[in-house]
Amino acid sequence: MEISFDHLDAPFSCVRLNGKLDAPGADRIGTRFTAAVASRGLPAIVDLSGVTLLTSMGIRLLVSTARALSHKGATMVLFGAQPLVREGLQHTALDQIIALAETESQAIELISA
Repeated sequence: MEISFDHLDAPFSCVRLNGKLDAPGADRIGTRFTAAVASRGLPAIVDLSGVTLLTSMGIRLLVSTARALSHKGATMVLFGAQPLVREGLQHTALDQIIALAETESQAIELISA
């Protein structure tokens, strides 16, 4: 699992994830991901277009980070999930907790509303 950050000068955080967001992947990026998203206290968008596998540990990381961000009064939006990943997000009802968008521009619109 790889993590990168974009739009560093924007009024929101943008994180891009690539690889398998399974137990080893979540362990590898968990601290950096949560720190980068929640510590700024800004709305965040997370690019899942490069995520090829999402397991319960990855979902746990997303939920715990979204909750930490919520405690600071900001929201997180996921976007770009591939069909199998998106299906998994919907099947676990994660889309009821964290907003899902198809594109980056839609995600920005959701956090800006």
